[in-house]
Amino acid sequence: MKVQKPDDVRKRLETASYPDLGTMMESYARAAAEVAKTRYRQSLDFTSESLECLDEILVLVGEGPEFDVDFEVKIWGSYLGEVLRQRYAGAWEMTTYPGEAVAVPAIDVRGSRLFPLLKVYRRLTIGGEDDVTAFYSMVTGRLGGAAHVN
Repeated sequence: MKVQKPDDVRKRLETASYPDLGTMMESYARAAAEVAKTRYRQSLDFTSESLECLDEILVLVGEGPEFDVDFEVKIWGSYLGEVLRQRYAGAWEMTTYPGEAVAVPAIDVRGSRLFPLLKVYRRLTIGGEDDVTAFYSMVTGRLGGAAHVN
């Protein structure tokens, strides 16, 4: 298996055609797991336990000399979103964040909207007080147990 460079992963994602938002976000999330393994030697397996590794990666990304905020937010926010979407059998949608005018990807879970990309943005730009594991704990505290899908 050929290990792809981060720029190759980015090019592949940005030039691909996606039939819908959910497919695109799933693709970015899978790419996040790939980059985590090859660049950061971390395993992201779409479980809640992997969010500690995600947070460690976000610290490294945020401490880097230069990073493309938009791309990093999309790839890592998609991963966080997929962990939440899979746990709660949610769905990706474009929706306006309260108080803003621009639609952003969000997860709809039983009428509640979660904004994982905005959480990752804040983690990268504000730092430690916005860690993703605390966000996940807050979400699970409010939404309860995982969805039961037959």
